[in-house]
Amino acid sequence: MSTPFYVSPQQAMADRAEYARKGIARGRSVVVLQYVDGVVFVAENPSRALHKVSEIYDRIAFAAVGKYNEFENLRIGGVRYADLRGYTYDRGDVTARGLANVYAQTLGTIFSSAAEKPYEVELIVAEVGEGPEDDQIYRLPHDGSIVDEHGSVAVGGNADQISSYLGQRHRDGMTLAEALKLAVDSLARDSNGGERSLSAEQLEVAVLDRTRPQKRKFKRVLGSQLSRLLEETAQDADSGSEPAEKTDGGDGDSEA
Repeated sequence: MSTPFYVSPQQAMADRAEYARKGIARGRSVVVLQYVDGVVFVAENPSRALHKVSEIYDRIAFAAVGKYNEFENLRIGGVRYADLRGYTYDRGDVTARGLANVYAQTLGTIFSSAAEKPYEVELIVAEVGEGPEDDQIYRLPHDGSIVDEHGSVAVGGNADQISSYLGQRHRDGMTLAEALKLAVDSLARDSNGGERSLSAEQLEVAVLDRTRPQKRKFKRVLGSQLSRLLEETAQDADSGSEPAEKTDGGDGDSEA
């Protein structure tokens, strides 16, 4: 009779974490930044159909990297949770903190279960407040832990390098154009320190804009509006002038 192969619980969990991290690292990065009027999400994503950034509720948005089918299931679950809670109680009772707790429980349960593989995803849940000091950004790694972020955060791909770049350059009170330029510059840097050129067609951009008169603060920045913003930031960089404060555009609301 052969002796059963034994793996310590600590080693098993370490192997599961390494498996999840490798899957997440293969995905293109997502960057989330606070700016003066809200929160901007910028993802390297050439697909027009498979979104990495989506609306969850009035003031709440979701971004993810990793396996699309896994984080899409989580997004749908988040929308259902938000709709049910808002309908049962009050729309103001739906918060990013509550949603992050729900996601943390789900990810933590899956990660610790020996019966299934861990999810290869990393999430960001953000809520725009009445003022910049009221904004909330939470990062949720594969194991279900919750990290309260401020100012800027990056997940996927070269997240550590991008986060370091953002941490040195992000500041309070940035305009949308300034924040967008910083986000694109950070995504364009490769692991060797070189720079690539990212066009509007390669980017997925959305904002939670606190100045919108509607309850729903989520808006996608698409097509000509995105191209115009990128052109303005490029021209401002060449001239050394300050970027334009805000560009008006269509609603571009998410279908989620």
